[in-house]
Amino acid sequence: MTFNIALTGLNAASADLNVTANNIANSNTVGFKESRAQFADFFLSNPYGVSETAVGGGVRVSKVAQQFSQGAINITNNSLDLAISGSGFFTLSHNGALSYTRAGAFGTDRDGFIVNDSGSRLQAYPPIVGGTGFNTANLSDIQLSTSDNPPVATTSVSVGVNLPAADAVPVTTPFSATDPTSYNNTTSLTVYDSLGTAHAANLFFVKGATANTWDVYTQIDGNAVGGANPITFNNDGSLATPAGNGQLVLPAYAGTNGSAPLNITLGLSNITQFGDTFSVNSLTSNGYATGRLSGIEVTQEGIVQARFTNGQATPLGQVAVANFANPQSLQQLGNTGWGETFASGPVIRGEANSSNFGFIQSGALEGSNVDISAQLVNLITAQRSFQANAQVIQTADQITQTIIQL
Repeated sequence: MTFNIALTGLNAASADLNVTANNIANSNTVGFKESRAQFADFFLSNPYGVSETAVGGGVRVSKVAQQFSQGAINITNNSLDLAISGSGFFTLSHNGALSYTRAGAFGTDRDGFIVNDSGSRLQAYPPIVGGTGFNTANLSDIQLSTSDNPPVATTSVSVGVNLPAADAVPVTTPFSATDPTSYNNTTSLTVYDSLGTAHAANLFFVKGATANTWDVYTQIDGNAVGGANPITFNNDGSLATPAGNGQLVLPAYAGTNGSAPLNITLGLSNITQFGDTFSVNSLTSNGYATGRLSGIEVTQEGIVQARFTNGQATPLGQVAVANFANPQSLQQLGNTGWGETFASGPVIRGEANSSNFGFIQSGALEGSNVDISAQLVNLITAQRSFQANAQVIQTADQITQTIIQL
């Protein structure tokens, strides 16, 4: 009996040493979660009850429990290195089989899909086609596009300038873009046609003979777009006409490169006429040229965006974050991956940086949560337990030899 009890102690101590050794070996493994050996005693009984003089039957390993505490966040400055700060797992797909991980060291494969070092693809919620937001009911692979971002022709220009109320009527008439004495002020911006070609647009402001009246002239690439467009102001300096939203529709401008004609509307609602100098407060347009992929950006909510050289960002998907009611019962699959089990409960999907999920840090990795100091102490404890049980066997053997020699 003593031999069997001590043998269970040896087996338990050996299991504890194995768990501790595995923790120490993975102290630098990205996304690794340490385990803890938990023990329970054997107690022998029979259908007639337990004798008052009965002793235990030894010890057994009841569970090797994983500890999902937060690991240290290490900055890498690689935009596809992702770390979850808080609860949750990344979702991976390998030929349709789903697994879950905290290791966010991702890259791209030959087809542009975001994958880990095992080739499993990171799962995300796809963008809603023709709308905004993401379809959180479905999972999809994230593929980085290597194609150019198509150009968008300029259709509107918002003008925010102040025209000096004290300006005099120009001494030269009629207006000529080449004669500065025929206009009071000018400003310029870049507009784009349907092929993404940039064009220089100039706005000229000419004070009228009647108080609070001005004319606006527009030229693109030095060519006049329509004639004089009158605007008027109230006596408090605010825009009076064009009434309403202050929009001024310009005639179509046809370029010479085969692009579609430019149809531009000037938004003049932010123009003022105060007793100050001429100033340009804002001058924006909605068009842009062709863009090439310049980088990838991932927000704290897990939104993966492709950045282009034309300043545009295209959302590719939102990283799907998963959690479980009982993560300690997840099945370990290796490569810092886990699989769903009956005991873990069904997967709970959500979005990063929401109430039940942590936020995602791009350019960072979560390190192992192994505390080396604690593991070394546990190593000593397990070693002493092993030696003590071995001593029990040695003592029992000596007693047996003594009995035999009687």
